Amino acid sequence: MNNPYYHHQQLKFSDFNFNPQLAEGIDSLGFEIPTPIQEQGIPIIMEGKDLIGSAQTGTGKTAAFLLPITDRILKENTSPGIKALVVVPTRELAVQIDQHMEGLSYFTSVSSLAIYGGTDGATFTREKDALTSGVNVVVCTPGRMIAHLNMGYVDFSTIKFLILDEADRMLDMGFYDDIMKIISHVPKKRQTLLFSATIPTDILNLAKKVLHDPAEVNIALSKPAEKILQLAYSVYDTQKLPLVKYLLGTSKGRTILIFCSTKSSTKLLSRELKRAGLEVQEIHSDLDQKERERVMNSFRAKEIQVLVATDVVSRGIDVENIDLVLNYDVPNDAEDYIHRIGRTARAEASGVAITFINPDGQWKFAEIEKLLGKKVYKGVVPKQLGEAPEYNPKKPRGFSRRR
Repeated sequence: MNNPYYHHQQLKFSDFNFNPQLAEGIDSLGFEIPTPIQEQGIPIIMEGKDLIGSAQTGTGKTAAFLLPITDRILKENTSPGIKALVVVPTRELAVQIDQHMEGLSYFTSVSSLAIYGGTDGATFTREKDALTSGVNVVVCTPGRMIAHLNMGYVDFSTIKFLILDEADRMLDMGFYDDIMKIISHVPKKRQTLLFSATIPTDILNLAKKVLHDPAEVNIALSKPAEKILQLAYSVYDTQKLPLVKYLLGTSKGRTILIFCSTKSSTKLLSRELKRAGLEVQEIHSDLDQKERERVMNSFRAKEIQVLVATDVVSRGIDVENIDLVLNYDVPNDAEDYIHRIGRTARAEASGVAITFINPDGQWKFAEIEKLLGKKVYKGVVPKQLGEAPEYNPKKPRGFSRRR
C-alpha cells in the first residue's frame, strides 16, 4: 500500500522524547501519530541542522517546526530573550501559527506573540512591550517587523532559530528585501528552517544565502486510496442532522466515524443519534485521557456502532475496519481530509467517505478537490429534506490565495 500513513505505524510522538510539559500539550490535542513532514523533519531539527522543507499548508508542517524548537528552548532554559523568529507572508498565517503554538506550549513556560500589520496604535505598543521584555517565540509578517526594527528597541541577539514559512508566497508578494533586512539583524550562528510549497530557482537562491548545509525534506500531498468511494452533499446547516439520520438509517452493523468541527456540534449530534436508537459515543477535549481511551477501546471492540469526534482528536484516532467516515463539516485542509478518509478502506477492504458542504464550506471543499486532482461526486439530497444549495464555489471576499 502506498499511503505514507501506513508505512511507519510504529512511530508515535512519544518516540521523540520531548520535554514532559510539551508532551502533555501534544497529548491534550490528541496528537499520536506524526504526519510524514513531522516524522522526517522533527529529528533533523532536533539535531540542530538547517532544513529546507517542500510541503504544502495542511501537511502538518507548523507542528513539525514548533515542537522541536519549543523542546530545545525548554532544554536550554538559560537566558531570557527572543529565541525563535518565524517570518510568514500574511496576518492570517501569523495568527494561525501563534494559536497553534499556544495549544502546544500550554503546559510549558514558553511564551509567544504574533506581530502583524493593519492594527491600531495600542496593539503596536503592546507588541513593543512584548518585544522588549523578550517573548520567546515571535511570529511576524515582514513589514510590521521592519517597523519595529526601525525604532531601534528590538534585540535579536538571543535568537537561536529563524523560520521562513511559505517562503515562495513571501517572494511572490515582493518581500525579498524585507526578509534580507530582518535576517541582517539575526545572529549568524543560528538554526534556519525554510518551508515552501514549491522550490523554484528564486527559493533555491534564497536558501543558498540564508541556510547552512541544509537537509532536505520533500513531502508531496498523499492521495487517498482508490478503493474509497468519496461522496459529498451540498446542504444547509439545518439539513445536516436530518440527512445524517437518513443516511444512517440503512447502516445496521456498520462501523461509522463522524467528524465535527466543534465540541457543541459533537455533543448535539451524539445526543440526537442516541435518540434515534443508535449505539453512539462521543469524543472531544472535555473528556480526560482515561475516558477517551475507554471510548476508543469500546469503538475498536465494535461495542459501539457510531463514534462522533471533534477535529481536535482526529489525528489520534487509529482504528481498523471503519466502513464509513462522515465529515459533518468540511475539514480545514486537504491533508486533514485525506488523513480522515484514510481511516476507511484499510488493507483489502473498501470504504465510503461522505462530506457535508454548507455554503460557507464550498470554497474550502473546492480547494480540497484541487489538491485531490479530481471532483468528488455530489449526491442528491432527498426531496423530503427540502431544497438544497447549489454547489457553486466562489472565493470569499477579501480572500487572496497563492498565484
